[in-house]
Amino acid sequence: MVGSLLLAGAGWVGFRGWQARTSLLNAASLARELSAQIVAGDAARAQRTLAALQEQSGSARSTTGGPAWWLAGNMPYTGDDLTAVRRIAVAVDDLARKAFPPLVQTDVSALVPKEGRLDLGALRSVAQRLTRVDAAVRDSSASLRTVPTGGLLPEVQDALDGLRVEIDRLAGLLSGMSKGAQLLPALLGVDGARTYLLVSQNLSELRATGGMFGAYAVVRARAGRLELVKQGTAVDLKSFTPPLALDAETRGLYADLPGRYPADVNLTPHFPTAAKLYREMVRQRAGVTADGVLAVDPVALSYLLAAVGPVAVPGYPALSAETVVRTLLADSYLTMDLDEQDDFYAASAAAVFNSLLGRDVNPRGVLSAFNRSITERRILFWSARPEEQRTLAENRLSGILPEKEKAPTVGVFLNDGSGAKLGYYLRPSATLTVGDCQDEGRRELRLRFTLHSSAPAAGLTKAVLGMGKSGDPYSARTLVTVYSPAGGAVVGARLDGVETQLGSGTDRRRQVAIANVEVRPGATRTLDVDLLTGRATGGTPELWLTPTATPWTTQVVPATSCNQ
Repeated sequence: MVGSLLLAGAGWVGFRGWQARTSLLNAASLARELSAQIVAGDAARAQRTLAALQEQSGSARSTTGGPAWWLAGNMPYTGDDLTAVRRIAVAVDDLARKAFPPLVQTDVSALVPKEGRLDLGALRSVAQRLTRVDAAVRDSSASLRTVPTGGLLPEVQDALDGLRVEIDRLAGLLSGMSKGAQLLPALLGVDGARTYLLVSQNLSELRATGGMFGAYAVVRARAGRLELVKQGTAVDLKSFTPPLALDAETRGLYADLPGRYPADVNLTPHFPTAAKLYREMVRQRAGVTADGVLAVDPVALSYLLAAVGPVAVPGYPALSAETVVRTLLADSYLTMDLDEQDDFYAASAAAVFNSLLGRDVNPRGVLSAFNRSITERRILFWSARPEEQRTLAENRLSGILPEKEKAPTVGVFLNDGSGAKLGYYLRPSATLTVGDCQDEGRRELRLRFTLHSSAPAAGLTKAVLGMGKSGDPYSARTLVTVYSPAGGAVVGARLDGVETQLGSGTDRRRQVAIANVEVRPGATRTLDVDLLTGRATGGTPELWLTPTATPWTTQVVPATSCNQ
């Protein structure tokens, strides 16, 4: 009799588990649809999708509740899996009922300026709502972090890992939006005027954060209104002798170049270091003391132009989303001298800036462009006020290379070594493969980096070919800087299958290796690097890459966790 009851109970739980699985799969699909609809501003469809999501998540929560499921969850062998499924169902349902509804109802147009200024009252209201949503998402994330992972069935482990990744991604987005909305009133001068440097990163000459700092603009913010008051270029700032002070690790990797030349401040991938140096250079040479530095690149401009529409640049070619990258990074070097190019960059930034402030634009389109640019690290911001910088510290917008991390991060950063403008023609790719488990919770990682040049073999101007430091002026010399995960190590490297010498150093608890990779027009070079993670570091590894004119092709090949 007892055996029959146990078998019947097991069958009931199994049937309920199948129902929960179906509901959770449907809920996951609906959640992805809902996220896309929120970003696209499709409020009507988002409301319908939200209702369907709540129905499926509620069903999963109800199915995994009750005494029988609880009892089965405390039995040997299957108990941990059933408990994990229950926690997943609760987390998804909490998101559907606490996080997504206020997000669907939020009028994000308050985050976009109208007629040159932001409505600070509406902005505060949005900030409060986003703060509540952010808290709900963080609660779900924290709850899932406490689910034991040892011995789970692969299907349950995969579902748990996938949900953790998605919630962490959503948490990162919401945290950035929430903190940004909270900070914007002060940043926009509600408590007194602010001054910022808007810096263009020239992706034709690569630097670790994207491109060489070229043209800059001085932007004044007062009571929510923005005004462009002055422009200049890195050339105007000349060089600094003696160089500005650098910390020992930065000097060990890059000599005194970041402190000497404005175009080299971002040889380091740690944006706050570059921003501080550039701010001080502008202060000394232009007499402007900035409250912060905002860096953008032409690809980010293309995303904004897709939302704003084509922009006329007086005296120069018009800019559109489809042509701006090629116009700024390739065509201008074929038709303009160096002084004209700097003027064109400055005028282009001013034109897009003024259009963003002056036109009646689709706010969700603009926010989607900003979100994509921040995700790809094409927009970076540093505040000279420590309390504001601390608030932004965990967001990609800050460009901070973290000394501690939840999941191992491998950095692949590119610095031009040619003294040329060949970066537009480079096509990078990277594959990161998770390897064997080692002692002390370390994990082997294998990085394969390839670099292809689509540059022509003839016909480029002196403005593109520059100093030609690689010998052949059409060959691009790129210094590929690989950063290990925090607390990890770089073990060795091979260039096109042959052991290669590496420059080395440390930076922010990471081992750093630098390889010289020279690639001829039409050729491809391959760099393989062996790494180790830090001790007791879990989660799927991530790549942090230098933004380039052509997006990277990337892949991360995961493996089962070491405790399985």
